[in-house]
Amino acid sequence: MNGWFSENRLRRSLCSLMLAILPILLTSVAAYASGGGGEGDAKAMWKDFGWRVFNFAILVGFLYWAVAKKAKAFFAGRRENIKTALAEAIAEKEEAQRKFKEYSGRLDKATDEMNNIIETIKAQGLVEKEKIIEDARKTAEKIKEDAKMRIEQEFKAAVSELRLEAVQLSVQMAEEILKKNITPEHHQYMVKDYLDKVVKKH
Repeated sequence: MNGWFSENRLRRSLCSLMLAILPILLTSVAAYASGGGGEGDAKAMWKDFGWRVFNFAILVGFLYWAVAKKAKAFFAGRRENIKTALAEAIAEKEEAQRKFKEYSGRLDKATDEMNNIIETIKAQGLVEKEKIIEDARKTAEKIKEDAKMRIEQEFKAAVSELRLEAVQLSVQMAEEILKKNITPEHHQYMVKDYLDKVVKKH
């Protein structure tokens, strides 16, 4: 239908051209006729005018015949090009909208995943923090217990050492007291008494 419309428009354009040129021809003939010459000259001029119009119509017809197909093909090709370009533009628009929705969905998904990762990191950080605090508390308790045991051991060793020193000092003092107070007669008596007790037991 668009091809018919283009062809019809071409016909109307040619007709408009003929109608525009026709007054010019008529004016020229009228001016030539008014210049004088009589009835014979007027018939000759009208005859000449008729031939001019006929030649002009043939020229227009020839132009129409020569140009119509090319013009029709041109307009039809132009129409197809516009139709193709429009279809491509619509397809590109739809593809762009589809990609926009796809990338928008991916972006939203990536944002959600990033937020989840951040929350997971925060949660893991809190758990790790609690674990570090608990490990530090246990380590402190162990250090405290170890220190307490070491202090007790050192205290016991010190007490034992003091007892040993006290015993040694007591023995030494007793020896000194005995040396000062025991005479040789007491010594012989003690030896004799010890031997008697040993003999009695055995």
